[in-house]
Amino acid sequence: MTNIVRDSEVVELNGPPAFRYGERVRARRLVRNDGTYAGKEIGDLLVRKGEEGIVVSIGTFLQQFYIYGVEFFESGNRVGMKRRELDPVWAGIEDDDELPSGRPAPSSRMAEAAR
Repeated sequence: MTNIVRDSEVVELNGPPAFRYGERVRARRLVRNDGTYAGKEIGDLLVRKGEEGIVVSIGTFLQQFYIYGVEFFESGNRVGMKRRELDPVWAGIEDDDELPSGRPAPSSRMAEAAR
């Protein structure tokens, strides 16, 4: 039997997910198809660094990590991402046409610090 190589000794599942359904996030890195994305060739670009999207699903991987299904706006791709591959997008004002994030809007002081 082969040994499973884990990215980290941290088990994220011991706590709540870092992101919630409907929360806006930004990709921290460029993502290419590793062969697991149907309908695209291996190596095809799926998500550009800095592209924004919305969390549409939350799953788990290897009983260690949360995997966030993110629907990216620009590319239109829905990609599974780990916490370390995403940053939150702190909007000072929530749009009525988007899904609620469950996170409170940051205070004006936090919004100023984020700019």
